[in-house]
Amino acid sequence: MISTSLPIDAKLLTILETVSDPEIPVLSIVHMGVVRSAQWVNEEVQVEITPTYSGCPAMDVIVDDIKAAFKAQGIQATVKLILSPAWTTDWITAQGRLALEQYGIAAPLSPEADKDALLGNKKLVKCPQCGTLNTKLVSQFGSTACKAFFQCEDCLEPFDYFKCLK
Repeated sequence: MISTSLPIDAKLLTILETVSDPEIPVLSIVHMGVVRSAQWVNEEVQVEITPTYSGCPAMDVIVDDIKAAFKAQGIQATVKLILSPAWTTDWITAQGRLALEQYGIAAPLSPEADKDALLGNKKLVKCPQCGTLNTKLVSQFGSTACKAFFQCEDCLEPFDYFKCLK
């Protein structure tokens, strides 16, 4: 999660917040938690990002979008992938979790609750449309590898659930 302890000045953070996750366009890469650092080195910005999972197909697009966002401001940027520590859903900010819910994707639960929900043991995944916990797992695989597919048994709407990754 981006916090004041990460080395990002306000101007760089503002630019990075304009870069959307290509799979979830209402969510910035900052609020997704993939930005690890951004700093000036000589006359260019160096950005470090961590993929949500190894081999994530969106990373090439994110790298290009970061460079384009800085270029639009007249700033040269380089982007480096950082694989350790591995990204975790804990890095999604509170604003990011809210954006997921408003977009119709249930935010990740804790690891223990995630396991119970994905094995069908408990009804813990809240429907982002009507808010009920009366939901059922349809498939452990959703629209992307990091999501599962659920359906609300009250409003009958299908929705993705962003799996907890630790």
